[in-house]
Amino acid sequence: MAERIEQRLEDRVPELEQLERVGLFTRREIRAVLRKASALEYKIQRRALRKEDFISYIQYEINLLELIRKRRARVGYSFKKDEIENSILHRVHCLFNRATGKWKEDLQLWLSHVAFCKQWNAKHQLSKVFSTMLAIHPNKPALWIMAAKWEMETRLSSESARHLFLRALRFHPECPKLYQEYFRMELMHAEKQRKEKKEFQKAKMDLGEFNYSEDILSGEMARIVYRDAAQKIKGVEFHLAVLSIAKLFDFTQDLQKEILESLQVKYANDPLTWDYMARRELELGSPESTEGTTKQRKIAEMTQREERCCAVFEEAVRAVSSEDMWKCYITFCLERCNRKTNSEELKQKRLERTLSVFSKAHESSLLPEALYKQWLQLLLESSLFEQAAEVAEAATKRFSQSVEMWQMRLQVLIQLKGDSVSQCFEEAIKHVKSQGTVALWTLWVEWSESTSSKEETEALYQRSLRATTPAESVTMKEKYLDWTYRNCGYKKVRRVFTSLCENRPFSLDFFRKMIQIEKEQESCKMFHLREYYERALREFGSTNSDFWLDYVKEELSHPQGKPENCGSIHWRAMKMLQGDLVEDFVSKYTLLQTGHL
Repeated sequence: MAERIEQRLEDRVPELEQLERVGLFTRREIRAVLRKASALEYKIQRRALRKEDFISYIQYEINLLELIRKRRARVGYSFKKDEIENSILHRVHCLFNRATGKWKEDLQLWLSHVAFCKQWNAKHQLSKVFSTMLAIHPNKPALWIMAAKWEMETRLSSESARHLFLRALRFHPECPKLYQEYFRMELMHAEKQRKEKKEFQKAKMDLGEFNYSEDILSGEMARIVYRDAAQKIKGVEFHLAVLSIAKLFDFTQDLQKEILESLQVKYANDPLTWDYMARRELELGSPESTEGTTKQRKIAEMTQREERCCAVFEEAVRAVSSEDMWKCYITFCLERCNRKTNSEELKQKRLERTLSVFSKAHESSLLPEALYKQWLQLLLESSLFEQAAEVAEAATKRFSQSVEMWQMRLQVLIQLKGDSVSQCFEEAIKHVKSQGTVALWTLWVEWSESTSSKEETEALYQRSLRATTPAESVTMKEKYLDWTYRNCGYKKVRRVFTSLCENRPFSLDFFRKMIQIEKEQESCKMFHLREYYERALREFGSTNSDFWLDYVKEELSHPQGKPENCGSIHWRAMKMLQGDLVEDFVSKYTLLQTGHL
């Protein structure tokens, strides 16, 4: 092993001598490079190889290359690259090859090698890397696409890219993304050839020696790809994706027409088809803006186009009456409504149209739950409070077990300061299951705090503790404790704390809150603090090391504290804590003893 390492170090000598001779590195730096290289070589020649050692070595060599590049730029020396950089690049490629040969399944290693080849423009080497990587990872379509894109865009080889896509489709015959990118590649190739032909014609060159097929120039290859894909891949999303790609090229009108006809025939009842057809009206028939076009005329044209879109959507909801169809229609209306415009008339029309569509969907009982919230927000933003209250009531009737719907209705009523808020809360609690009602109880007690007497609010808190599930009652306990202290004082909060401790579960914040309340008193008693810490540690002593440390700090810093208790607390903590928490506690306790915590 030593002989092999010595040989590798000797192979470095020519490049290092050149670095010193041309003044890029000093003799001292050369020795440092040799020492580091020797250490790294020994690590990758061990019997038990580690991936991290290869990564470290590769990163060191890359950093060395970057340093050489910066030094060259600084001194303005650009010669001897074959003797210096190429030698290092060859070594990095060898390291990557060894690493990927050993850990073939590590995709990140392969991608790092690809990125390195791209960065240093190693085209020949990158071609080999892609070939080997795809042989080992043929089940990843993204890698095939990456390789084909590189062949097409960097090496300008459409033939190689096509060959890669065809190979990929043998492994993934029903992959939509592969077909989309293959389709795009064929159109890019056609566009490239069209531009070439145009330039040659401008230069009045003889095109006899160039083989420009009319089928390729018109995008016939892309049409074949689409037709093949359409037989294997079902779903409107693929057709729409291919159509959006075709629209990027100005010579694909016939192809776009074919895709659109296929879409309308095969997926006539799909909401996404109708959505596309409707939105298409925004682009169709829109005259190009000219300097003489007035602002008023532009607004009129936009209004007409939006009305055409809505006419298609109206036809769609009659033909395909479903939640998804109404959702597409409403989403379109909301998008137009949120668009900025200086015309108040257009803004008002969009708002009225959107609210009308919401109402129609609601009357059809096909408005999804999530859209009720957007409807209410729109009504509140438009200051239509009475209508918002009616919509909120209708939403809770339709989705009577939805906590979110009841929350929305209650928030609207609270905002309107209606008389039926309390009655609505009662109705909500009756309809919604006990699990998940903590949000409603939180809203109720917060409303009660600002509108009702202390006695009524306290009764509500106690009722919430009985009504919620044990896990959710933890939140209400914390809020109850906080409210009691703010409104009823220290003595009352002590009694409430004692009563709440009778029923599990608790949270750590519940005890922290009570400790904080005790510390805020003028006569803060250590006896009470110990009680709170002991109660908390009975519940969380095995899972929280910080609370033990806080207890120790309290004994050390409080005027009535007993430092001699710290040893006992430490002993108990070591017994109760589990797993890594013991080590964590020991290290922090040591820092505390030495005054570093």
